[in-house]
Amino acid sequence: MKEVWTTMASIMGVWAFGQSLLHTVFPPELRFASLKLFHRLFTYFSSYCYYDITETDGVNTNELYNAVQLYLSSSASVAGTRLSLTRGLNSSSITFGLSNNDRLIDSFKGATVEWEHIVTQRQSQTFSWRPLPDEKRGFTLRVRKKNKHLVLNSYLDFVMERANDLRRKNQDRLLYTNSRGGSLDSRGHPWESVPFKHPSTFDTLAMDPAKKSEIMADLLDFANGEAFYQKTGRAWKRGYLLYGPPGTGKSSMIAAMANFLGYDIYDLELTEVNTNSELRKLLMKTNSKSIIVIEDIDCSINLANRNKGGRNNGYDVAASPPGASGGGDDGPNTITLSGLLNFTDGLWSCCGSERIFVFTTNHIEKLDPALLRSGRMDMHIHMSYCSFPALKILLKNYLGFEQNDVEREEFAAVIDEAEMTPADISEVLIKNRRNKSRAVGELLDSLKIRAEKSRSKRLGNVEDEEQEKRALDSPQQLQQNCIGDEVDDAKMHQI
Repeated sequence: MKEVWTTMASIMGVWAFGQSLLHTVFPPELRFASLKLFHRLFTYFSSYCYYDITETDGVNTNELYNAVQLYLSSSASVAGTRLSLTRGLNSSSITFGLSNNDRLIDSFKGATVEWEHIVTQRQSQTFSWRPLPDEKRGFTLRVRKKNKHLVLNSYLDFVMERANDLRRKNQDRLLYTNSRGGSLDSRGHPWESVPFKHPSTFDTLAMDPAKKSEIMADLLDFANGEAFYQKTGRAWKRGYLLYGPPGTGKSSMIAAMANFLGYDIYDLELTEVNTNSELRKLLMKTNSKSIIVIEDIDCSINLANRNKGGRNNGYDVAASPPGASGGGDDGPNTITLSGLLNFTDGLWSCCGSERIFVFTTNHIEKLDPALLRSGRMDMHIHMSYCSFPALKILLKNYLGFEQNDVEREEFAAVIDEAEMTPADISEVLIKNRRNKSRAVGELLDSLKIRAEKSRSKRLGNVEDEEQEKRALDSPQQLQQNCIGDEVDDAKMHQI
């Protein structure tokens, strides 16, 4: 046993002597330089280059790290074998991600890249104003040198855009309101928000399919038209005017647009805003990728048609008296038509991008032509009474009927004359949704009754017009008869 310990002591002595000799011959500076030279040689002869994307950039969060993490979640759910699952705040879905020190292969325009999620323990921290996490996280991107410019110029931008789309899709949309007028809260925001849960989509919207397709195509052209708007020098915004009788689905159309594009909605209540400057502040505090809505604009404040109302209504484009009241009994409201026009199409409307303005009205003839021109309201959408194609959609939504199950000549014969709104038809179907045959029968009876009333009303209007015409013609005929009698009397006297 003593010999074993002696042998081990001799080995340790030799090892210590070797270490001392190595440190003497190769000092730390020389070893560091050798490793650095070896790394350069390896990098020079290697066909790959590497990019590190850390979770934090100093003390700030690295947005590119979060974007890569979200982008890889869409591929990791398909290609990964060991995944981490998360669900963020205000998120409606579960997000997949790479586990610690796992790898994933991606391709872009024919180039293959490799992502690796590296997680290491952070060394013990000294005193810091902002404590850092115990783990140091980051992504390493490996790509061939020949594809370096493609990655730096296009791929990372593609990752950021894709991540923004995924974030907007997964996150619940918000509905904002200016219930405090233009005043700010403790965080400096004039808007209050609630989660937007409206289920309306273009599939469930009761409208002619051809018109819906046209609107959807226009929305997609707008959402994908950043390069076009920059090339033409136009602000990246678009205006839609929804007009028609009450109950024709104007609010449902706005909800369908928001769900289709994934935009938030700002419901602007003009009666809560007192001045044009407050209106500008509200506009400046809206986010991009949003829909700014003013419902029933003809009823909000007095913005009547100047061609009909004259120039003394206090809302002329040039000026308005300081005491003009447009807010009813809520107090003075000095918002001018000029201020509203600048809000939608002036210099202040360009302080954000990718925003949609939507105005709704039941009486388009009451609006000033300046509000309706292109550049402010680019697309006018008439929300009309329910047509036969729209009726098919309602029957499918409420009763589960397919398109081929609703080919009834009785409906097609009376639906146009009935002039019933989708809201009226929906109420009949909701009331009888547990009995499909009764719902169809009662709806057909209601349509026939409304169609008969419409015919009677039209006939009555025709008779009234004829009576008015006869009343207008009667004095002329009487005058002609009197002139004829005077001529006859004169002839008799001559005889």
